[in-house]
Amino acid sequence: MDNSLLWYKAPAENWDEALPVGNGRLGAMVFGGTAAETLQLNEDSLWSGGRRNRNNKSAKKNLPLIRKLIAENRISEAEELERRAFFGVPSQQTHYQPLGELKIYSGGENITDYKRYLDLDNSAAVTEWKSEGVYYRREVIASFPDNVIAIHFTSDKGGAVGFCTEIDGRDDDYDFNTDYDEKTIAYGGKTGSDNGIAYFAAISADCKGGKVYTEGKRLFAEGCDEVTLVISCRTDFYRADYDKAALNDVRKALRKGYSAIKADHERDYKALYNRTSLTLSGKDFSDIPTNERIKGFNGEDKGLVALYWSFSKYLLISGSREGTLPLNLQGIWNKDMWPAWGSKYTVNINTEMNYWGVETADLPECHTPLFAHLDRMRESGRETAREMYGCGGFMCHHNTDIWGDTAPQDEWIPATIWPMGAAWLSLHIYEHYRFTGDTDFLREQYDVMKEAAEFFTDFLIENDNGELVTCPSVSPENTFIAENGEKGSVCMGPTMDTQILRELFTAVIESGRLLGIDRAFGERLSEIMKRLPENRIGKYGQIMEWAKDYDEAEPGHRHISQLFGLYPADQITMRFTPHLAEAAKATIERRLSYGGGHTGWSRAWIINMWARLLDGERVAENIGLLLTHSTNPNMFDSHPPFQIDGNFGGGAGITEALLQSHSGEIRFLPALPKDWSEGEATGLKARGGFKVDFSWKEGVLEKASVLSLNGGECRVYSDIPLSVKGAEVKVNDGLYTFGTEKGMRVEIEALKA
Repeated sequence: MDNSLLWYKAPAENWDEALPVGNGRLGAMVFGGTAAETLQLNEDSLWSGGRRNRNNKSAKKNLPLIRKLIAENRISEAEELERRAFFGVPSQQTHYQPLGELKIYSGGENITDYKRYLDLDNSAAVTEWKSEGVYYRREVIASFPDNVIAIHFTSDKGGAVGFCTEIDGRDDDYDFNTDYDEKTIAYGGKTGSDNGIAYFAAISADCKGGKVYTEGKRLFAEGCDEVTLVISCRTDFYRADYDKAALNDVRKALRKGYSAIKADHERDYKALYNRTSLTLSGKDFSDIPTNERIKGFNGEDKGLVALYWSFSKYLLISGSREGTLPLNLQGIWNKDMWPAWGSKYTVNINTEMNYWGVETADLPECHTPLFAHLDRMRESGRETAREMYGCGGFMCHHNTDIWGDTAPQDEWIPATIWPMGAAWLSLHIYEHYRFTGDTDFLREQYDVMKEAAEFFTDFLIENDNGELVTCPSVSPENTFIAENGEKGSVCMGPTMDTQILRELFTAVIESGRLLGIDRAFGERLSEIMKRLPENRIGKYGQIMEWAKDYDEAEPGHRHISQLFGLYPADQITMRFTPHLAEAAKATIERRLSYGGGHTGWSRAWIINMWARLLDGERVAENIGLLLTHSTNPNMFDSHPPFQIDGNFGGGAGITEALLQSHSGEIRFLPALPKDWSEGEATGLKARGGFKVDFSWKEGVLEKASVLSLNGGECRVYSDIPLSVKGAEVKVNDGLYTFGTEKGMRVEIEALKA
């Protein structure tokens, strides 16, 4: 079963059918036209303007008043004060923008034998066709080693390759677009205001046979046997000599030649992509075009589920590499000068979801842009903490941008004033440590988590029950109905905030203990944790979302924030807190009964939640709904519109059904759908620094291999009896515990009944 290709019988009619390539910084959407081709281009640092201080200086003096109004349940008055004194000034952060569109005109009639595909094994977008009996092939790759997008044109007839190409777009928001030399076009300018981002794109070509030349803003190839066209863009966000760097990129690449560019690209890509694999056995549907497979998915096509998982991994490698910016709402792929939600970093779940599957897929390098951005946020976050709240540490509201802006974004009461953004993002540091065991990394990043926690040691206030809570805050993007029938969002101590704080404080305490530092601060956090509210169960048997058992104005809301403690955290589990797990089930069922899960990313979150609740059939049901209701023909997630977090959340959910390692225990096939009766996974990572391969038949684990990367104790929980070879094992009520040394491999088999 070949499930490494996304393939189609016709060119893309729109952006949601085009195929993505990327090297972490440069991205392209490839439409696969014949007579006329389009590559919609992106560079990850092209944003609309420069750094600004948008903190509302009226907030700090009004903080006591807004807290008083909330405590007295005068919600509408509190929200009116929030509009005046707490919203950002101005209200909007900078937003992500496209580089432009590369058009390639080559003519040709009587098209036959057309096919276009995205090869996930080799990271290439290929278009093939015949025109007047001549075979043509166009291959597009985005090379991380060479910092270019390269397009290779070939045919089976000598001298048949020819075209005209030009770049345009950005609503004419560029300063120059002209020939630079006889083989190079230069295109660029500065985004937005005077302190915007300067950029320079170079487009150049070389050929075998025929000739390549420029005229005005166009580049031509005539009578060639083959042509290599390369594109680079650099900006002053990364370096002062951005123009020289872009020109150097294309010149070096062309001197190197396409064969060498491609070989180095594949070597670099495969070193990441081939670390892990997933096979779900069953009937082979790979001879059906991908758009038709998505449209007709009914659960039988298990290969499409595996393809979706592989595509998620492909997008991580293509959109988030060392030295680049982290994945935004659209990864790096965006066609609009004014994209939906600014294509920024929405950190009340979406940015975090982008990285849920990065460690299990053994792609820790792809996590590093997020850590670099957290560091970028600290200066701004300290200013926001100090100027708006009079607090130490650093914080962020529900969005950030290329500059690490942490002031409130938008003027929307249900979302804008939420103080937990930096706290949630910082948890990725400890999660990375849990998988890698890298204490040097933890030591380098510890202060980020500590500063995020320090903010709350100043910010938390006491409620009427003597508990310590956040205020003001919201349960992200949701609205409650108070006892008097009034609708509101601003509140004190929503459940999600407390769950995030419990995770953050625990991470800081444990990190300090591991590193042998900050004992006094850890003890202070321990005392605060004792006064945090516990999870509470409400009148519908659900986990309460707010401190009071309010009804939701939208019971089918896309956010299920009160279940952060179920996933991605592990404060709610079937094994250790069954009563809370039952309440979590009731929470999801209530949301779904009112139409929840209607956005792609929300459906992806629900998949992970059902996996944690060990319900494989609900996992399969919601994967089916994700594919049939929230997946575009090019397999991009649809909010709608396109939003990439669902791709990463969905991929993580598939993994979570097959392997879990939270709560200090590895569990194989914890939420395996019945239809996934046979399969194999290789190279997946588990917390504790373990790399695992495993296979199953008839819905039961057959064998597993556990490689210890760091040494230390390994704990495996199983509902069926196991045989463990290669280590001394202790067994206690389904829990298999054994010590390991670095590099040690332990073999596990299911014992036959």
